[in-house]
Amino acid sequence: MTEDLNSVDTLFVAILAGGSSAEAEVSRNSAAQIQRALSQAGHSAVTIELDQHCAAALMAAQPDVVFPALHGPPGEDGTVQGMLEMLGLPYVGSDVRGCAVAMDKAIAKGVFLRSGLPVTADLIVRPEQNLQEAAIEIGANFGASLAIKPLNQGSAIGVQLLPDGGDLVSSLAASLIYGSCLVEPFIRGREMTVGVLQLGDELLVHPVIEILTPEDTWYDYEHRYTEGQSQHVMPAQITRSLTERLQGIALDAHRSLGLRDLSRADFIVTEKSEIYLLEVNALPGMTPVSLYPEGASAIGYTFEQLVDALVRQAYVR
Repeated sequence: MTEDLNSVDTLFVAILAGGSSAEAEVSRNSAAQIQRALSQAGHSAVTIELDQHCAAALMAAQPDVVFPALHGPPGEDGTVQGMLEMLGLPYVGSDVRGCAVAMDKAIAKGVFLRSGLPVTADLIVRPEQNLQEAAIEIGANFGASLAIKPLNQGSAIGVQLLPDGGDLVSSLAASLIYGSCLVEPFIRGREMTVGVLQLGDELLVHPVIEILTPEDTWYDYEHRYTEGQSQHVMPAQITRSLTERLQGIALDAHRSLGLRDLSRADFIVTEKSEIYLLEVNALPGMTPVSLYPEGASAIGYTFEQLVDALVRQAYVR
């Protein structure tokens, strides 16, 4: 596969960015980094805004490859990938099914359960439900210490954490602004992440990265994308056995969801070294403070080499 990638000539790449997602600005930041790296790798690239004119813009540009630098729906949930399939344009990342399954936390957890991967119990709450009744059911099942997550958002958008209990009804309402949500028991532990880079049939696993934030905070939107608001410890200071378990689960999750090219699995690890797989991101961020490029650098891929390999692979495919 490496020889095939190296035989590809210079490519013209269209980078999709922005759109209506709550993560649009992060997407544009990722796109700017990708365009700069592609230029350094000798490719030519143009960034196209994800709007009602983007299909026409793509057809007019006729790129060799499309790089969806997108976060959240509709760019990460299979919608854009379906459009690209219909336009007959090669693109970086997972296909329609892989993106759709990975983006929906409930469906992804069902896949993980059938694959024997470690996840928490959960309940789904939908906007039309009576929140008082939902809160009673949640309390009876999980108690007061809870995590509430929109089903189809990324970057911790809409997540409400109640580690010590609190107003569950108002927290549900805040999360439901973004659509149906998943409610899980709150798990106290260390936040860790593992990336996977797929080149052909070869799956390259990144080192485990531990994410540290200031006391009494967590890895929310602000701490993800504000310089200096989080610390990434790579490799995580954990045992070799625990490292191998986390890396193995990340690989299994990538395979079970049917993903391709790249992914990043997020975990909570308790004091007793119990592992909980939280979710898998099929289009990890590519900003200067993003975890995925940092992990790729540790397995020998600079950011320039990473995006170069991804676009070449998409073109060959």
